[in-house]
Amino acid sequence: MRVLVTGASGLVGSRLVPALEGAGHRVHGCDLDVDVASAAAFAPVVSSFAPEAIAHLAAISATRDPDEDPSAVFRINYGGAAVLFETTARLAPGARVLFVSTGLIYGSLAPRARSFDEQAALRPRGAYGWSKATGDRLGQAWAERGLDVVRARPFNHTAAGRRDDFVESRLARQLAAIELGQQEPVVHALNVRAVRDFLTVDDVVAAYQALLDPAVEPGAYNIASGRGVSILEIWQKLLAHASVEPELVWREEDQDETDRSVGDATRLKDVTGWSPRGDLDATLASILDFWREHLGSA
Repeated sequence: MRVLVTGASGLVGSRLVPALEGAGHRVHGCDLDVDVASAAAFAPVVSSFAPEAIAHLAAISATRDPDEDPSAVFRINYGGAAVLFETTARLAPGARVLFVSTGLIYGSLAPRARSFDEQAALRPRGAYGWSKATGDRLGQAWAERGLDVVRARPFNHTAAGRRDDFVESRLARQLAAIELGQQEPVVHALNVRAVRDFLTVDDVVAAYQALLDPAVEPGAYNIASGRGVSILEIWQKLLAHASVEPELVWREEDQDETDRSVGDATRLKDVTGWSPRGDLDATLASILDFWREHLGSA
């Protein structure tokens, strides 16, 4: 099968491309070399490659950067989705489209709720969540018009090389800097009581591969472990792999115990047989090793 992968150089894309090739697919990857929000730029790629499937990973990802321009986030995340669906319908109408949404479109769990399934209301927060939610709904609308669209809703996923504006990588970076004597033995955190559903990137790649199978029914699919892990627990897991034991400090006003997001991937498991197999502890250790090497060679 000919598979076009956008965002091919990202944390997930750089692993998905070789996984697809290893499974015997012919893959064409594009990233910053193609403006996915421009039909004039994206259409020639689709026209020349004639994909039988498209995995749309390209996006401006979640970040806490207060200077992030919301208009840029919406242009790429929602505008890119609009170009993706329209261009595919016009030039490759039989292709399966895997649109990568996010578990963040659900917002925070209600008190006493255990997890989100695909029927949960969408209550995103921030430009990233809203841009993905609108792209997700647009994908549903195109599916109702006959386009073969699968909407993947992955919850938090990580691996070595994750940017340090993501909490687990930020904590690991500070630990590595302390080990190397580049930082005082104090680590600053925000909401350590927040709870997230963490997966390894390899688990998410396996889910994407399964969802690209045209035999899988179109629709929305959560990709989640079903287990909630607090940021404080992530810190403790990282600390178990460190050679130092610095002080972790946070402001009480930043704590929010209602900030909880856990997914239910029962539908994905029932339809494809997928289940998470990654080892979160080992993955966190690899992230810490990455920062040791990166900061040590800087």
